[in-house]
Amino acid sequence: MTTLHSRLRADLDHAGYYPDLVADVLDVALGGEAVLSYLVHPETTFDDAEVRRHVTALVLTPSRLIVAHADDHPAESPDAPPVASATTEAVPLREIRSVVLTHGVENPARHRSGRTPGELTLALGWGAMQRIDLEPATCGDPRCEADHGMTGTIAHDDVVVRISSAAEGRGAVDAAIAFSRALSAATARRA
Repeated sequence: MTTLHSRLRADLDHAGYYPDLVADVLDVALGGEAVLSYLVHPETTFDDAEVRRHVTALVLTPSRLIVAHADDHPAESPDAPPVASATTEAVPLREIRSVVLTHGVENPARHRSGRTPGELTLALGWGAMQRIDLEPATCGDPRCEADHGMTGTIAHDDVVVRISSAAEGRGAVDAAIAFSRALSAATARRA
């Protein structure tokens, strides 16, 4: 196991969300390829008064981006054990169409070059999923009550990960920037 593989495993352990399961599905998806860079992002969400945990691991190899995602599901019955699913997708680097980085910076007038932003949102698109955002179209007249149809946008966001220094710490944002830099460089070479 390489040093980078060891650090990936340590970060999966630190995330604490079924690390053995996530490591196993990543091992299968990697197929023996070297790990060049990675990002592990644990997330907790609240859904209808339920707390749900997720983890997403993005792993860059010389030829592919491996996306692993694990989350839990409600048990079939109150006395049943928890259920989780872990899914991987292996995307050839040449298929990645966009790497979108949004840097969230408080008080931008005081920002200095090289400072870590307060948050980073990484959106990756390779065309597997498309999201359509629709809203009612308007004509600009605030008194108009006519139906102007709908307007919208189509986005290719196959994976979106948001890392915040307030929630995960500055080190997590730094790690996301390092991974984004490596992925951007790798996809530029494959273009």
